[in-house]
Amino acid sequence: MGEKPGQRRSLAARMMVIAGIWISVLLLGGGFALDRALTRQVQSNFDDQLEYVLTALIASAEVDDWGDVRFYRSLGDQRFLEVNSGVYWQISGPDKEPYPSRSLWDRTLEVDGSHVDDEPHFYDSEQFADEPLRVVERNIILPDSDTQWTFTVASAREELDFQITRIRSILFWSFAVLGLGLLMMAALQSYYGLSPLRRVRAAIQSMRSEGANRIEEPLPLEVEPLVEEINALLAHSEKQAEEARTHAGNLAHALKTPLTVLTNAATAHDPKLSDLVCRETKTMQRHVEHHLARARAVGRRATGHARADVWPSAESVVRAVTRIYENTRFDLDGNREAAVAIERQDLDEILGNLIENAAKYGGGSVFVTVDADPIDFDNCTIWVEDDGKGIPDAERIRIFDRGARLDTGKPGTGLGLAIVRDVAEIYGGTVELDESEDLGGLMVRLKLPRSGMAKEG
Repeated sequence: MGEKPGQRRSLAARMMVIAGIWISVLLLGGGFALDRALTRQVQSNFDDQLEYVLTALIASAEVDDWGDVRFYRSLGDQRFLEVNSGVYWQISGPDKEPYPSRSLWDRTLEVDGSHVDDEPHFYDSEQFADEPLRVVERNIILPDSDTQWTFTVASAREELDFQITRIRSILFWSFAVLGLGLLMMAALQSYYGLSPLRRVRAAIQSMRSEGANRIEEPLPLEVEPLVEEINALLAHSEKQAEEARTHAGNLAHALKTPLTVLTNAATAHDPKLSDLVCRETKTMQRHVEHHLARARAVGRRATGHARADVWPSAESVVRAVTRIYENTRFDLDGNREAAVAIERQDLDEILGNLIENAAKYGGGSVFVTVDADPIDFDNCTIWVEDDGKGIPDAERIRIFDRGARLDTGKPGTGLGLAIVRDVAEIYGGTVELDESEDLGGLMVRLKLPRSGMAKEG
């Protein structure tokens, strides 16, 4: 059965239901056990008194010359002399008339002679109407007699039942008050224990109304991880919003100059307007592609579950680039099991730019090495090397700028390395340029964070 919406939403209600069930089980179990223990104790005390009277009765009895039982001393309890006093004794024997106490008057205690009780035998009896009895009996052979006498002592259960009823009443009300007190304590505990969550809700409401961007209020240790995650989420959202504003501003700024040039040329009826349109639209296209690549990477990163295998991606890129640069030799080596925390589409775009640039500006050889140093448990390193002229140290920083090109004689937009750097940084990676020791040309060192599943493996 499904839970009702109100129960599903309320932690306090769940805690109270669990506390109520647990308190009820404990109180019922404890009350039953205590009732049994006290009831047995009261009945045991009552039986001890009956057994004491039975022992005194046996100790005072003797057999006279005619074979009948008589007492050589008084029992001392006047209730045995009062008719229907509720306390009775009787001595019975085979083929003998029962010898009863005066309190029995014209009544007789029923004795089951079919068995022998060498020890005191206690039982309840309903033989007298409206007077339940507690009975103890024992079989004794008195000195100078061969008769097996049954000594019986009985007492009305009224006093015993009254004591048991009183004990049960005390137990019931005591446990009822205790249960109510425990439920009130559980309610207060739930209210006080959940108060930090209400403070978190109030802090979030104040963020909406007062413009705060963090929850700064000190909270208990158990709630701090939740607050830290909320603050981290807020920081992530702020970072994404700031990135979006920055990209929008950069794109607007990048498009402003070409649009101004086109507007001025069109207003002045410049005869070279068509050439200007082609040139400036290509510039605008480069900027749009650059920012679209960043926007796609940011959007895919937000899912938080990115994972791509490096080797299949590198193989597919090498196959595609080989069709364009048929005379270039491509070598792929390294760890075939490497996986990085990046979307496959973005990894293809990064490797495609790097490998294509190496083939375009190299001298005919391109080496791609995947994760040759797996001792770095946090990052996977990919090296792309060529045998071209390389890039001077002074130009290695500028080459990452949008539209920067050192060799303008070959086709391209000048956005390849800029896109590689921006997309890699979005996923927490880095791109560095160096000189290839083996080929003598440029070496690009790309570091990307390993996939979490790859780390665990």
